[in-house]
Amino acid sequence: MTSYSKVRFKANGRPVEVDANPDSPLLYALRNDLDLPGTMYGCGIGYCGACFVLIDGRAATSCDTPLWSVENKDVVTIEGLEGPDGLNPVQRAFIEEQAAQCGYCVAGIIVNATALLDENSQPTEAEVREHLDRNMCRCGSHPRMIAAVLKAAGEL
Repeated sequence: MTSYSKVRFKANGRPVEVDANPDSPLLYALRNDLDLPGTMYGCGIGYCGACFVLIDGRAATSCDTPLWSVENKDVVTIEGLEGPDGLNPVQRAFIEEQAAQCGYCVAGIIVNATALLDENSQPTEAEVREHLDRNMCRCGSHPRMIAAVLKAAGEL
């Protein structure tokens, strides 16, 4: 029999409580219980980066993060990146640079890029490439994505 318990954390700045198996992936709670569908299921093993979220400000794959591990932490999804003035600089730059094709991987890439710019507001192209290495995109939009991250860095 699967045991359920209440796990409390903040999702995009608001306190939430999820009654679920604490060993289940954070991704499932975000998508199924909290109606935050922007975080995508990709590989399920933390390899592709489609499910990146920020946990206490650090990028993490939510598909292999157990729900119990975010107790009392702050989780930010793609939906929570917008600021009071609208889109954050990375989101705006991705639109301006037309950096997405199918869009499946983009939420995870934007979240991961936001984490990079929070740590290093003026990264080099090489640093952007290295940081986004954990994100897979089959469409071949990486050159535009890198240009978008560097453009966003210029706006900070």
